[in-house]
Amino acid sequence: MSHIEQLIQQGITFCVEAGKSILVALLIYIVGRFLVSLLNKLLTKALERRNIDPTIKTFLQSFVNILLTVLLIVAVVSALGINTTSFAALLASVGVAAGMALSGNLSNFAGGLIILLLKPFKVGDYVEAQNVAGIVDGIQIFHTVLRTVDNKVIYLPNGALSGGNIVNYSQQTHRRVDIPVSVEYGQDVEQVRQVLLELFKQDERILNEPAAPFIALSKLGDSSVDLTIRLWVKSADYWDVFFQTQELIYTEFNKRGISFPFPQITVHNA
Repeated sequence: MSHIEQLIQQGITFCVEAGKSILVALLIYIVGRFLVSLLNKLLTKALERRNIDPTIKTFLQSFVNILLTVLLIVAVVSALGINTTSFAALLASVGVAAGMALSGNLSNFAGGLIILLLKPFKVGDYVEAQNVAGIVDGIQIFHTVLRTVDNKVIYLPNGALSGGNIVNYSQQTHRRVDIPVSVEYGQDVEQVRQVLLELFKQDERILNEPAAPFIALSKLGDSSVDLTIRLWVKSADYWDVFFQTQELIYTEFNKRGISFPFPQITVHNA
């Protein structure tokens, strides 16, 4: 057999062996993706049956999905005939370099654990942090997912989130609604106060605990007498009361002849 025929024979043998390895690796990948998806679904059902806190549930789902995906990649690489020991060493070296370059992700992972342990918020809470606000949709391995009131999705790094200020609007059962109201000079402040109190008594959402409705003259402005209104409501009623009460005040003041102020400048002739 000539040298060229030997090379052709070796090439054919290599292609056949490589084709087998590729087919096996492809089969492992397809079956593996199915198993990863199945295991993720089984994990989700198991966590739901045990009534696991949604905050912990989303973190575990994210962590397990990443772990299973890494194992699948190792299995596919092994099926391709690559020495997994050498691959593991290479992966470790790459991991060290990537860890140095992506040290922020390590802090994000640690931040996620801190959030799970300290529980400054949970899934479903409305929070404000890092100059954004929204409902917590999930706490993942590296990020916390917020959904804003206008339905945008925001991913906040867990490291920065755990180390910064967090305002949780859902943790307490009650919130105070502060509404500023201004009337013209010359209006009877006591009459205005009684009109407002009558209005608040008609709204069952406005509570007397932890404090009854508070109305006080807060400032004598350039063109107005400014009042401060403080109302206690359930947290879930906050925004409805905030907007609807202002509309009711405007309507009621017009009925009672209570005038709202306008900016005025008095000019005196010399």
